[in-house]
Amino acid sequence: MTDLTDADIDAALERGRAAQANEPRARTVRYEASSGVIVVELTNGASFSFPPALVNALAGATPAQLAEASILGMGFGLHWEGLDLDLTVSGLLAEVFATQSHIARQAGRATSPAKAAAARANGVRGGRPRRSA
Repeated sequence: MTDLTDADIDAALERGRAAQANEPRARTVRYEASSGVIVVELTNGASFSFPPALVNALAGATPAQLAEASILGMGFGLHWEGLDLDLTVSGLLAEVFATQSHIARQAGRATSPAKAAAARANGVRGGRPRRSA
């Protein structure tokens, strides 16, 4: 086992702080029954709202269950006690606002041994076929 120095620990803490600065964090969360939306205000001053039906895990929840939303930890997550549900703010943003093209780009970035083998086999055959107009 490697001995950690104070400098190693300080560097790791700084990397963690830098990563947290880039993640969206919730300042407040509430369910507005009059409009039927959940409103999340972020620590950077931005806010967003969405109907619960857009999130599969919230789709069948009652207004009373939705109203008991709370913030987890430092604002990286949201919690619904009656639903036994935790969602990350970044995951919620991705689920609510992701477009088909965004999802396709994210999936295209994935790598696997099978994908690498398929790319090599395609390259042996001359690569991607040219489009014909």
